[in-house]
Amino acid sequence: MQCDYFDAGACRSCTWMGRPYAEQVADKQRHVEGLLAPALAGRRPVAWLPAVTGPEEGFRNKAKMVVAGTPDAPTLGILGADGRGTDLRHCGLHEPGLHDALPVLAEHVVRARLTPYDLTTRRGELKHLLVTRSPAGELMVRWVLRSTEPEARLRKHLGWLTDRLPVAVASINVQPEHKAVLEGEREIVLTDAATLEMRLEVGAGLRLHLRPQSFFQTNTAVATALYEQARAWVEETAPASVWDLYAGVGGFALALAAPGRAVNGVEIAPEAVASAQQSAGEAGLEQARFVAADATAWALEQPTADHPDLVVVNPPRRGIGPALTGWLESSRVRHVLYSSCNAATLARDLAALPSYDVEAARLLDMFPQTTHHEVLVRLRRRG
Repeated sequence: MQCDYFDAGACRSCTWMGRPYAEQVADKQRHVEGLLAPALAGRRPVAWLPAVTGPEEGFRNKAKMVVAGTPDAPTLGILGADGRGTDLRHCGLHEPGLHDALPVLAEHVVRARLTPYDLTTRRGELKHLLVTRSPAGELMVRWVLRSTEPEARLRKHLGWLTDRLPVAVASINVQPEHKAVLEGEREIVLTDAATLEMRLEVGAGLRLHLRPQSFFQTNTAVATALYEQARAWVEETAPASVWDLYAGVGGFALALAAPGRAVNGVEIAPEAVASAQQSAGEAGLEQARFVAADATAWALEQPTADHPDLVVVNPPRRGIGPALTGWLESSRVRHVLYSSCNAATLARDLAALPSYDVEAARLLDMFPQTTHHEVLVRLRRRG
């Protein structure tokens, strides 16, 4: 992939930009295998499936743009070392529909007279523009503001925007503090719809709902492959009960739900739980239940008799840690699927699970042009 921003030194976020894509994937595979090998020494060999890849450009379904400049000439992109905005609205990583939407959204900033926030003077209102695109092409647009002062202007000009873009959900996020926090707790939805529907070709079809503060993987094609691989592995073992810890909006839990299979999803973010509950209700999956709680604390509180046949964990970069690995070691759980975005913490956690063999593993290149990766491993308790 060639990028004018990278070549000009305007943006270096994609540290592997310009490297042949096949070389990138091969290096990630070697890196992940090398990190996991010491942790799994003495156990049965791991069966590595071929890496999952997608487009090396035009794959991001979400844009997180810092807004800077002036009300008449806003920039959408990043901030330089001098605190000034660098416009990246033509970034080649964004899906085509998202790429085409950003110039229109920049024009909307001008029309609504939204003053970009200035880090130096601590003046202005608009801090970030967050845009997510669904597989059907609909958009969720969120304006992160310092206050609600521009709300009336946003509402006034929303019709202009929806006439030009397929905006399904629009909202204001209020983040009043002067610190490096992307968004605040308060959300004001401006549209009738409050969720963006994500339809994925997983199994017979997987329909997820995203609320403004919910998380979804930034690469739709590879996320679909991730859920489909998990579903295929779980169908081989046919567990009667599944826990999805760190469930997010319920992607794994809903992909694995089946007649006669009890599924419990645990997620600390209430908005994500509400999204998962809505998706389960619309799909008629009464056996799929979701609770807002800390995943580790919740698991440790459950009676041994209620331990499931299979646990899915999809933690943040810090991994699941000693408390949850300790619980798994002492539990009755026979099968584990571990989805990780950080092979270093995955290796640490696998070393703390000596009772399990890693039967299979697969690298999924969720983040081309960077060193980041996703890896899914399938564990089975020995004996």
